[in-house]
Amino acid sequence: MFEDSTFESGNRIKSKSGRWMLVTGIINGSILILLILIPLIYPEALPHNAMLTVLSAPPPPPPPPPPPPPPEVHVVKVQPEMMNNQLTAPTRIPHDIKMVAEKEAPPSAGFGVAGMEGLGGGGVPGAFGDMKSAPKVQAAAPKKVNISGGVAAGMLLDKTMPMYPPIAKAARVSGTVVLQATISKTGTIMNLRVISGPAMLQQAAMDAVRSWRYRPYLLNNDPVEVDTTVNVVFSLGG
Repeated sequence: MFEDSTFESGNRIKSKSGRWMLVTGIINGSILILLILIPLIYPEALPHNAMLTVLSAPPPPPPPPPPPPPPEVHVVKVQPEMMNNQLTAPTRIPHDIKMVAEKEAPPSAGFGVAGMEGLGGGGVPGAFGDMKSAPKVQAAAPKKVNISGGVAAGMLLDKTMPMYPPIAKAARVSGTVVLQATISKTGTIMNLRVISGPAMLQQAAMDAVRSWRYRPYLLNNDPVEVDTTVNVVFSLGG
């Protein structure tokens, strides 16, 4: 024994603890597997009351109470009192409501003005009677109207061709000059101004249009002033 405790035994000392541990692990594992499989194979073996407690859902909460009905409103009409032909506020609220019947207004004798009985039945002459005798109201004609450039071109009587400025011709400048003009009752040009167009051609266009003459524009057989636009075309090929 001293030799076995002080020197290497050379595997002469053998122990059985390894085998016992293996056997014990197999037994414990088998018991654990049985405990897991028994409830799965035989579910009726589980306690019924405990399963109901675990699996049952809690009851829903009770519904809220209904809202209370609205309070009743009693409307009491208060008849105002008269004092010196003036309305005064009531001093107390009466318990009983009295119905006051208002007197009907006397029937009217007719439509008219006091003191005009001698003008035909007490009425206003011409109001509801003979409408033909009423004077006719005619709207006044406007002092000035607007017409398009095409209408104004059809009224043109005397047209002077514009002179092409030499500086604009040398610079090869061409285009259309648009002018705003007022044609008077006699057909002459007034209030002439430039709206658009090349700057080199504007003065020549205004000088030519000032001498143009138009036929007077008639509205209800009366001559009136008109506002219109005039287009003056400058072309190098013309």
